[in-house]
Amino acid sequence: MYNANHIPQHQSETSCDISLVVPCFNEEEALPFFYAEANKALAALYEAKKISSHEFIFVDDGSADGTVSVLRALRDKDASVRYVSFSRNFGKEAALYAGLSQSRGKFTATLDADLQDPPALLPEMLDALLSGEADCAATRRVNRKGEPPVRSFFARCFYRIMHVLTNIDIVGGARDFRLMTRRYTDAVLSLAERNRFSKGIFPWVGFRTKWFAFKNTERVAGKTKWSFTKLFAYSLDGIFGFSTKPLALASFAGIAAMALAFAGIVFIIVRKLLFGDEVAGWPSLVCIILFVGGVQLFTVGILGQYVAKIYTEVKGRPLFIVRETEESRESDT
Repeated sequence: MYNANHIPQHQSETSCDISLVVPCFNEEEALPFFYAEANKALAALYEAKKISSHEFIFVDDGSADGTVSVLRALRDKDASVRYVSFSRNFGKEAALYAGLSQSRGKFTATLDADLQDPPALLPEMLDALLSGEADCAATRRVNRKGEPPVRSFFARCFYRIMHVLTNIDIVGGARDFRLMTRRYTDAVLSLAERNRFSKGIFPWVGFRTKWFAFKNTERVAGKTKWSFTKLFAYSLDGIFGFSTKPLALASFAGIAAMALAFAGIVFIIVRKLLFGDEVAGWPSLVCIILFVGGVQLFTVGILGQYVAKIYTEVKGRPLFIVRETEESRESDT
């Protein structure tokens, strides 16, 4: 059994020009298409003499299909293919970190295996880095064609909320498809937190970023692994991971509840003194109790989210546990 601590981290020196980091979760059908398209983009780079070597780093995030078998077959016919297979599903963020930690290229790209991140953009992105114009070439979707309207609506709401609550610039429609210099990659790896949110980590480290826009494309094969529930949980990770403003919001909610309660007490006293009305009693009392109780639960829930994040970090468990790599497989045979 191999765990995260047994995988050698990249060294300061590089051994190839470009590394392609590809997280995979049940992508058996999509991988052959991705491999072919990525090689076309790499061939263009070789032809233009912009690179002289490359490597693929596929990270199998505990797939239940034949993803690992496909990766083994690719490795058998192509020595530039490397892979890491997790012992179970640890999530895309862990897969991205594992792939980046193993990258050995002067430049490192992160992109999905479903071809929703078009490899054909790589030559143009690399030009931006080679020219010194930017340290990171990032991509964003200009539309969400083919996506359910409800999902698109909540996605737009999420980016607006992140813009208000955080001090980092998270661009609307931003993808995890990026091409980074070595120093940018090292900066991202220096943030070894367990509760990872790459869409926030990438802009947080700073440096110069050039954006490339493209139209949304459908998956080449398979189905999306991101349900609405997973996306909602992921968005909460982003909010609580990069902002303390929800804590301030909880405080203001408590102050507002106290102010309303005080105003209600004054109103009842004045009404009693002026009109001599008897206080009606339980209906208004129940509403006040429910309101104040709801505010308390809301604020405790927000506080609980931060405490949970602290608890996860303090335990210090590894981000992932590795079952197999191309090196371990070849050493066993």
